[in-house]
Amino acid sequence: MLTPVFMSSSSPIELSIVMPCLNEAETLEACIKKAKNFLERHQIAGEIVVGDNGSTDGSQQIAERCGARVVSVPVRGYGAALYHATQAARGSYVIMGDSDDSYDFSGLMPFVEKLRENYDLVMGNRFSGGIKKGAMPWKNRYIGNPALSGIGRLLYKIPVRDFHCGLRGYSKSAFQKMDLHTTGMEFASEMVIKASLKGMRIVEVPTTLQPDGRSRAPHLRPWRDGWRHLRFMLLFSPRWLFYYPGLALILSGLLLGSLLVTGPLDIGGIRLDIHALFYSAIAVIIGFQSVSFYALAQISAVHKGLLPASKRMQKFLDHFVIEKGLVLGLLLFLAGVVGLLVGVEQWGHSEFANIEPRQMMRIVIPSGLAATLGFNMILASFFMGVLQLPTRREPK
Repeated sequence: MLTPVFMSSSSPIELSIVMPCLNEAETLEACIKKAKNFLERHQIAGEIVVGDNGSTDGSQQIAERCGARVVSVPVRGYGAALYHATQAARGSYVIMGDSDDSYDFSGLMPFVEKLRENYDLVMGNRFSGGIKKGAMPWKNRYIGNPALSGIGRLLYKIPVRDFHCGLRGYSKSAFQKMDLHTTGMEFASEMVIKASLKGMRIVEVPTTLQPDGRSRAPHLRPWRDGWRHLRFMLLFSPRWLFYYPGLALILSGLLLGSLLVTGPLDIGGIRLDIHALFYSAIAVIIGFQSVSFYALAQISAVHKGLLPASKRMQKFLDHFVIEKGLVLGLLLFLAGVVGLLVGVEQWGHSEFANIEPRQMMRIVIPSGLAATLGFNMILASFFMGVLQLPTRREPK
C-alpha cells in the first residue's frame, strides 16, 4: 500500500505541505522527513512541495531524494517561492513553513483540525506555543512582532496576536480568493490582510519556534523586513494612512482658524495671533490633500482588485459627479480670489505703503486658503473622474 506522501497524481490529496527554499541543504532533509512522518503517522493523504528559488547547494536533489516534489521558481523572493509552490500544490489544504528547521513539521495536527472545521486561514502563534532560547532575537520578540501585530489588529481588526508567524495553513480555495501579488517578505502580511479584508475565517493555534539548524546567517534582516511589513500594512490601509490624519488636520485647522480670524486668542498666558492663523491654514491644506489622496488611493485600489469596495466610499461615489466637485471648487476658488482682491484694494488705499499686518492677514490668509482649496478640489475632481472612467479589457 502506498504511503500518503507518495500517492499518484490521480489520487485525491487532502494536504500539501509547502516549503520555500533557497540554499537550505543543511536543514531541508530534516524538515521533509518530519513532514513525511507526520503525514504517515496520521494517515493523511498528502504531499510535500518545495518551492525552490534557484538553490546552488544541491537542495533540489535532496528534496527529490526525500520524496518531495520540487517546483522551480524563477522569480526571487520568499513570497514568490510560496506562491508558485502553493499554485502547484494538489491538496485541498496547504500548510506552509520555512525549511530552516525552526518550525516543527511533526506537530501540524492543530492546523489540520482547524482547516477541517472550515477555517480559511490558520495562523501559528509562537508566543502561546513557546519560543525556545535563541530562536528569536530579543528585538523581534519584545518589540517588532508585538508592535506589528498590534498595528495589524488596530488597522484590520484581525484576531491574531502573532501576525508574522511563518507556519500557517489555508485552504487552496481561500488562497485563490486572496489573489496575492507580492514576491518578498510582505507576502506574509498580504496574506493575513487580504484574508481579513475578504471576510475570511481566521484562527490561531499554538506552535513552537526553535533555533534554526543552519550554520550560516538567516536570510531575514529584522529592521529592513520590519519596515517592509509596516509599510505594506499602511499602504493597504489608506483610511489610516491618509483619511484619519487628514481629517484631524482639517478639523483642528478650521477650529483654530475660526477662533483667530476675528482677533488674537489668549490661552494660558500665551497669545496666538496671525502666525497661528497661518499655521492653521497650512494644516487645513495638508489635511485636504491627505483626504483627497485617501479617496484617490481607495478608488485606484478597488479598481485594481487590491482592496474590496468600501460601503462608505461606494455611497460617496454613487452621489459624486465630477461636475459637483468642479462647481464647488470653482466657487471656493473665486471666493478666495475676491478676498485677495479686497486685500489688494485695502493695501491700495494706503498707496501700497507699509500697513498694519494683523488686520490685513486676517483677510489674506483665509482668502488664500479658500483659493488653494478650491483649485485643489478642481484637480481632485478631474482626477477622480479619470479613475472612474469605464474601460474595456481585451481578453488575454
